Amino acid sequence: MNPATAGLLQIALLLVALALSYRPLGSYLARVYDSPVHNRAERVVYRICGVDPEAQQRWTGYATGVLCLFGVSAFLLYALQRAQGVLPGGQGRPAVPPDTAFTTAIGYATNTDWQSQPPEVTTGNTLLLAGLTVQNFLSAAVGVAVAVALVRGLARERTDRIGNVWVDVTRGVVRVFLPLAFLGAVVLLVGGVVMSFAGPVVVTALDGAQHRVPLAPVAAIESVKLLGSNGGGLYGANSAHPFENPSALTNLVQVYLMLLVPVALLRTFGVMVGDHRQSRPLVSVVAVVAAAVLCLVWAVESRVPRGAAQVAGAALEGRESRFGVFGSALFAVAATGTSTGAENAAHNTFGGLAVAGLLVNMVLGEIAPGGVGNGLHALLVVALLAVFLASLMVGRTPEYLGKKIGRVELSAVSVAVLTMPLLVLTGTAAALALPTTRDALAEDGPAGVTAVLYTYASAANNNGGAFGGLDVGGGYVQVTVGLVMAFGRFLPALAVLRLAGAFAEQGRSPVTAGTLPTTGPLFGALLAGVAVLVAALTFLPALALGPLAGALG
Repeated sequence: MNPATAGLLQIALLLVALALSYRPLGSYLARVYDSPVHNRAERVVYRICGVDPEAQQRWTGYATGVLCLFGVSAFLLYALQRAQGVLPGGQGRPAVPPDTAFTTAIGYATNTDWQSQPPEVTTGNTLLLAGLTVQNFLSAAVGVAVAVALVRGLARERTDRIGNVWVDVTRGVVRVFLPLAFLGAVVLLVGGVVMSFAGPVVVTALDGAQHRVPLAPVAAIESVKLLGSNGGGLYGANSAHPFENPSALTNLVQVYLMLLVPVALLRTFGVMVGDHRQSRPLVSVVAVVAAAVLCLVWAVESRVPRGAAQVAGAALEGRESRFGVFGSALFAVAATGTSTGAENAAHNTFGGLAVAGLLVNMVLGEIAPGGVGNGLHALLVVALLAVFLASLMVGRTPEYLGKKIGRVELSAVSVAVLTMPLLVLTGTAAALALPTTRDALAEDGPAGVTAVLYTYASAANNNGGAFGGLDVGGGYVQVTVGLVMAFGRFLPALAVLRLAGAFAEQGRSPVTAGTLPTTGPLFGALLAGVAVLVAALTFLPALALGPLAGALG
C-alpha cells in the first residue's frame, strides 16, 4: 500500500474511534464528577484517609489539597528510590542517586514523568509498581480534578465552594483511570505488548554478543502511561521498544489512548455547564491545530532530499521501520499535543521544521488537545483571554458563560498564561549562558539551542519528552528541570483554582444582544488566533534561533 494512503487510512480509523468515544465517555465523565453518590471502594478510601466526602471546599482548601498531594507524593517517591537497595523486589538494583531521584520524584508527581536514566537498568519491580505506576494514576487524576473545579466554578452561582479535591481525585482514580487502564492493558496485551514478572530475556546480537533484556508488566504500565498523559515507561527507548510497542496496530492504539480522555473532556465541559454547544469551538480549535502540526511534520518527514534517504524510501534515521514515517509523525504530534512525552522515534533526528512543529505544539500550552485536565483548563484560560480582548475592541464588559472577567479573574488568567513562557525562556537562557551546559551539548549552534529549548519546554509543559543532544545526567540542568516541572505544573493550577473560586461566587448575567456568542465558528477562529498570537509573540525569537535556523541551514 502507498505510504500516503496508509497514513490517511490510519487517520480515518483514529478519527472514527475518537468520534465513537467522544459522546459516551464525555457524558460519563460529567456524571462521575457531578454524582452525589459514593461507591463502596471510594467510601473505604475516605474512611482510611479521614475525609468527609460531603464537605465542599473553597478554592483555597482545594488548592491546599492539591499541593499536599504533590508534596507527599514527591517525598514518598524520593524515599522509595533512595531505599531501593534494601527493598524486596528491587532485583538487586542499587539506590537511585540523589539528584536523579529528586528529578524523577518531581517528574512523576507532576505528571511529567521525566526520566534522566534508563528505567530498565535503574528501577526494580517494587519501585516501578508501588512508586512510579501509582503516581501515573494519582497525577493524572489531580490534573482532571483541577479542570473539573474550574468548570464547576463556571457552572455554579453565588457560592464559594468548588468541590472536594479528595473526592475528585479518588473518583478519577477509581471510576476513570483504573477501568480504562485495565481495558487498555488487555488490548495492548493482545497486541503483543509484554506482561511478565519473569527474569530477563537473553538475546544474541548479530555480532554474537549477548544482552539481557528485562521483562515487567509492561502492558499495564503502558496503558496508564498513555491514558494519563504520563509518558515515562520501562525502557529507555520508550514506545520505540518492541516490548512496549510491537506493531503498527499497537502504535495506532497507543495514539488513541493518548487522545481519548483529553478529547472526551471537551464534551464533559459542555455537559457540566449545561450547554453542549460550548464544546464546539474547543473541539474545532483542537482539530485545526492538531491537523496543521501533523501536516507540517508529515510533509517535512516525507521529503527524501539525500541519497541514503532516497535509497531507503524515506527519512528513516531515528525511526522504527515497524511504524514508518507517518506512524512516527502521528505519534510525535499526539505526544507533544497531549503533554504525554512518550516517543516512538528520536525527535532530534526529525527535520528542523518538523521539530519546530513539535515545539509549537508544546509552547501553545499543549492545547491540541492537551494533557488530561491540563488541556481543558488551558483552553478555557485562552477562551477567557480571547473574550477579554474581543470585549475591549467593542468597549463592553467581558463575560464568558455569563460570568464577568474582572480584575481578579484577569490577574489569574495572566499568571496561568505567562508562567510557562517565563519558565521556558528563563531556563533556556540561563542554561545556555553556563559553560557547563554548553559542554554537555553534543552540537553547537541552532541544534544546541533547540536541544536546550526543547528540554525546558518539555519540563514546563508537563511533557517529559526527551531530545537528544543534551546530557542532563546531573548538575545544574538536572536540578533546574525539576524546579521548572514543579512550578510549571502548580502555578497555573493555583491560578485556575483561583479563577474557579472567583467565578463560583458570581451570579450569572443575562444574555443580551451585545453578548459575545461563544458557540459558533467565529469564536473558534478567535480562540485559535489568540492562542497562536500569544505563542508567536512569546516564542518566535527562540524558535528562530533554534529549529528554524537549523532548517534554513
